[in-house]
Amino acid sequence: MDSVTHTLFGVGIYKAVNKEEMSKKEKYALLFTSIAASQIPDIDIISQFWDSSGQYQMWHRGITHSLIMIPVWALLLFLLNFLIFRQKNMRHFYISLIAVFIHDTSDVLNAWGTGYLEPFISVRLATGTISIIDFVFWFIFLLAFVISKLRNSMKDYSIFRLAWVMVVLHVVIQSAQGYLLYQQYKPGYEQVALSARFIPWQFTVIAKDKQTVDIITDSIFTQGKLQNRIHSSEDASLDRLFAENPRAKTLYEWSPFVVIVDDDKKLGIYDPRFYRNGESFLYEFIEKTQE
Repeated sequence: MDSVTHTLFGVGIYKAVNKEEMSKKEKYALLFTSIAASQIPDIDIISQFWDSSGQYQMWHRGITHSLIMIPVWALLLFLLNFLIFRQKNMRHFYISLIAVFIHDTSDVLNAWGTGYLEPFISVRLATGTISIIDFVFWFIFLLAFVISKLRNSMKDYSIFRLAWVMVVLHVVIQSAQGYLLYQQYKPGYEQVALSARFIPWQFTVIAKDKQTVDIITDSIFTQGKLQNRIHSSEDASLDRLFAENPRAKTLYEWSPFVVIVDDDKKLGIYDPRFYRNGESFLYEFIEKTQE
C-alpha cells in the first residue's frame, strides 16, 4: 500500500483503542507506536542508496516485510517507547505486532507483493486483489472521523472498531472476487496474474500463453474486454541483458512473468502487470549497438 494508507491504518489502530483511563503521556506513546509500527517495514527504502548490484527491486518489500520480522519490529518499538516515553506497558508491544502484521499483509494483497515468507521462501507473494492505492480504505476512515465528530453519543473507539470491520469486509469481498476471476482465466493460460484497479471490484487480468500476453479488464459482473495483446520474444537470449544490466535479472526473478522485447534497437524485459499507455514502468533494457 502507499504511505498515506499505512498512516491511516496507524491512526485507525490508535483511534480504535479505549484511552479513557490513559494519561496524556500514555496517549502520545500509543500514537507513536501505532503510526511507527504501521510504517517501519518500509525502512528498507534506504537500501537504494547503497545498491550497486541492481538488487533494490528484491530488497524493497523483502525481508523487512516478512512474518519472521514482525516480533522483531514490535520489540524494537517497545524499546523505543521505553527510551522516549518511559513506557513499558506490554500493550505497546501487542499493538506493534498488530500494526506491523496489517502493514505486511496488506502489501501482499496488491500487485507489488512482499517477501512475506522470507528467508524460508524467496518467492514474492502478491495476490493483486487490492489496489496499491485503495480509496475505499481512505473513505472508510474519513467516514469514521466525520461520524466521531458529529455523534457525541458514540465512543471514538467504537466507531473506529466498526471502521475496521468495514475494512476487513472490503478486503474479503474484493479478494473473493479476484480469486473467482483468477480461477476463471487459469485453465486457458499458462500463467495468470491480477492487478486490482482503482475502481472497486474491477480488475486487470494479465495472462500469458507461450509468446502471447493478454491484458484484459474484467469483473465478475461484466464481460471481459481485451485491452492489449502483446508479443513476447521468448526465444531471445537474455544473457547479455543480465550481464550489462543487473537490474534486469532482478526484475526477471521478482516478477511472476515478464514480456521480452528483442528488436533492432533494444533487448529488454518488463512486468506486464504495470503496463499502461503502451509501456510498463518496470522495464529494464539495454540499447543494441548499431553494426
